[in-house]
Amino acid sequence: VQLQASGGGLVQPGGSLRLSCAASGLTWDYYAIAWFRQVPGKEREVISCITSPGGNTYYKGSVKGRFTISVGNAKNTMYLQMNSLKPEDTAVYYCAADHSDYVFCSQLVYDYWGQGTLVTVSS
Repeated sequence: VQLQASGGGLVQPGGSLRLSCAASGLTWDYYAIAWFRQVPGKEREVISCITSPGGNTYYKGSVKGRFTISVGNAKNTMYLQMNSLKPEDTAVYYCAADHSDYVFCSQLVYDYWGQGTLVTVSS
């Protein structure tokens, strides 16, 4: 499985961005996909994830109501729609995948990672 994240950039506070993660080789019948982010000096943290099938989702408290995770119909692309962005959302964002049917996707150890994409929220 190979993942490639894209869509990062510079956006003003209050703005929106949509991150994409293109997956190749994702032929599993069940899996979990997640978005993580990392700022310098801090650990990488999971901010959202989704299981398939089932569609169980998780959102970190600070992004709940502002971010939406989704999987494309073809299953080979996932998205993170980010609205009402704040300066504290500035980070490198990573997508990840794991072959698991565990419903609590935020607790998984993900085996497959895409490269990061930088999101900068600044005026």
